[in-house]
Amino acid sequence: MRAVRLSVVTAVAAVAALTAVTGCAEKTDAKTGGHDAIKVTAKDDSCEVSKKEFPAGHVELAVENKGSRVTEVELLFPDDRIVTERENLGPGTSAKITAEVKAGAYEIACVPGMKGQGVRQKVTVTGGKAATRSPEMDAAVAGYRKYVQEQADATLPKVKVFTDAVRAGDLEAARKAFAPSRLGWERTEPVAESFGDIDPKVDVRADGLEDGQKWTGWHRLEKELWQDKKLGSDATALADQLDKDLADWQQRVGKAEITPTSMANGAKELLDEVATGKVTGEEDRYSHTDLADFKGNVEGAQQAFELLKPIASKNDPALTGELDKQFTAINALLDKYREGGADSYAFISYEKVTKEQRKELSDGVNALAEPLSKLAAAVVK
Repeated sequence: MRAVRLSVVTAVAAVAALTAVTGCAEKTDAKTGGHDAIKVTAKDDSCEVSKKEFPAGHVELAVENKGSRVTEVELLFPDDRIVTERENLGPGTSAKITAEVKAGAYEIACVPGMKGQGVRQKVTVTGGKAATRSPEMDAAVAGYRKYVQEQADATLPKVKVFTDAVRAGDLEAARKAFAPSRLGWERTEPVAESFGDIDPKVDVRADGLEDGQKWTGWHRLEKELWQDKKLGSDATALADQLDKDLADWQQRVGKAEITPTSMANGAKELLDEVATGKVTGEEDRYSHTDLADFKGNVEGAQQAFELLKPIASKNDPALTGELDKQFTAINALLDKYREGGADSYAFISYEKVTKEQRKELSDGVNALAEPLSKLAAAVVK
């Protein structure tokens, strides 16, 4: 995800605003989308949208990158909160996004290079048929809302172990506490990212900074602990800021807009996080604790899937069967790299994972991501 989002104006406004939540993104030929699909053509210097006005309800975006760079296509509120997005869309590739939207004003942005504000088109969603929600869908949303709050609540004490060690100048203790402090965040990252302003404060890497952005958060401290091998004069302030920002996350996560399609989309986003950050070793490039984050992402995606499975299995039992199979496979693959018992979240350093093993992990992620991209469509059939 791009490093910076403009913050939500207020929590009250976030709740009161007309909201929209995305469904899934899957690889497809944009030209074969349904006849009512809104076609979005991303180029290096333009963002073409086939319709500037469309009715509320379930919407299909048929996205195609005709530019020369990897791009990101986003549907945004006027204040830059993310409604839905499709990241890492390579040149010449396409995607189909199933989304659930309510009436209101939005922007569609194409972001070549996945940095900056991109090229934007204003669109209007008019009154239309509201998406219906079954009791099973309500149960899934309630279960997931409880899950993300529990993860946030459990994260703060683990983070305090990490930040207390930083404040005490205890490098060994801080290094030991770093990966465990991130687990709840990694499990529920798409919900945190939906707020826009928290993720850039706590989880941005050095190469993801926008012009003028101050580097704070986990990865700034990670660099000091592992690469610099000493804590800088600002380490205490950075630890205090991380505590403050994550406490803000904990308080706001209960107000997040969650629907069945946002859960499915978030699960796919977590697999994208694995593919673009963990498998490559870019996420925790100093500590090489990528496999712990990898496991957290997979667990978060699986939790969303399990809650949605009663709905999706009625509409597409073959899909849910395939997802069960692929989640089992990726978890078994990760187990090969554990240090400790079956319940341990300690993994070998990613530096020790060979090129061939990384390819095996990548293949496993891709095998899961492909059917997972179809989950939202199965939920809203």
